[in-house]
Amino acid sequence: MHVLIIGSLGGELGQAARIAAARGAKLHQADDDRSALAQLRADAKVDLLLVELPHDIGTLVQSLAAERIVVPVVACGMDADAPMAVRAIREGAREFLPLPPDPDLIAAILEAASGETHALVARDPAMLAAMRRAEQVAGSEASILITGESGTGKEVLARHIHRRSRRAAGPFVALNCAAIPENLLESEMFGHERGAFSGAIARRTGKFEAAEGGTLLLDEISEMDVRLQAKLLRVIQEREIDRLGGTAPVRVNVRILATSNRDLTAEIAAGRFRDDLYFRLNVVSLRLPSLRERPGDIAALADHYARRYADVNGVPVRPLSRAAHALLAAHGWRGNVRELENTVHRAVLLAQGDEIGAEAIELAPGPGAPAQVPSPVPGASGGVSGLVGRTMDAVERDLILETLSHTLGNRTHAATILGISIRALRNKLRDYAQSGAAVTPFGMHSDAA
Repeated sequence: MHVLIIGSLGGELGQAARIAAARGAKLHQADDDRSALAQLRADAKVDLLLVELPHDIGTLVQSLAAERIVVPVVACGMDADAPMAVRAIREGAREFLPLPPDPDLIAAILEAASGETHALVARDPAMLAAMRRAEQVAGSEASILITGESGTGKEVLARHIHRRSRRAAGPFVALNCAAIPENLLESEMFGHERGAFSGAIARRTGKFEAAEGGTLLLDEISEMDVRLQAKLLRVIQEREIDRLGGTAPVRVNVRILATSNRDLTAEIAAGRFRDDLYFRLNVVSLRLPSLRERPGDIAALADHYARRYADVNGVPVRPLSRAAHALLAAHGWRGNVRELENTVHRAVLLAQGDEIGAEAIELAPGPGAPAQVPSPVPGASGGVSGLVGRTMDAVERDLILETLSHTLGNRTHAATILGISIRALRNKLRDYAQSGAAVTPFGMHSDAA
């Protein structure tokens, strides 16, 4: 992934940069917001901004929004900068990275930004068959449509196909069509010229140009507006794009992979997806089986994540007990590999003893099943009866704030324990802080669990 650092590479931030590079990141540097914006306009491959405090995060985030540049911002500063860190989060930074840098925390931030969190584990015959088909077509130039439920690892498979293709030396650029607002998606794909809209103060290249000579992944393409689908169809047919406000087409050499967790034939019937675009994208189709359809991979995936998150959180590597494996094997896994990953991550943090036992496995209820009730927390007063008379919002607020305190302000770990996204947690905390609640400073250190 590509990381743009705004600030001096001397001192602690330089150390963070070297750690990121050692973890595989390709680094770019800018002294200030102006030169950073110039780089972002010229190269849409940047996946993450690391911004040294006391740079003005709010102004930077506003400038990015005005120019329709979608890239996550992480503020970096010393622990003593906690008030500035809280302000940076409120102004739009996704995370705060305390300096001196912790290698595991940097790894977690890079991983979250890249979106590549699932292991490509194949032991079950159903998954092995999908992998054989992927390997068979990886070396071609054909467009590939990857389908499957949410959380099955479609983007991971797309990256695997790129690495096995003749374009492996070129860039792999992913664009999540569901995560970018409709009014920004066209500019994000095709770029824009100066003056194309209010705030377009300079030319900016889009994801198609960033992927030149490589692979462009259009993730969750079913979320794309029909009007924009027509423009995408023309790009695939003509192999050229039109920047917003442009006067001449730009030739592009890009292989397109697309993913969807929806039935596109049903979307076509409902008038939400163009059939001509579907046939252009679906030269080869790959369907990833759900985790329920590949039970032979559950144990191997669980063991992989147990080792991985022990390393990330700085705790001893412990095996899953036989009872824990049995519990995982019997679960329905509506959230697929992503749900399994989060479940094992929680278990690594909560387990006590020399192995990860069944008591550390917290599972979401299956359809029609009662919710799993956590064991009472030692020292908690009142139990369930202590909740009577309180609103759901108040109970949720206290749970979130207590979990954040438990993780010493590490939002990534808190979100994992709570089973919600980092974005949802960030929005909740912003609301609580604005209402006057005491919010633990963000990103203090890795978990102490």
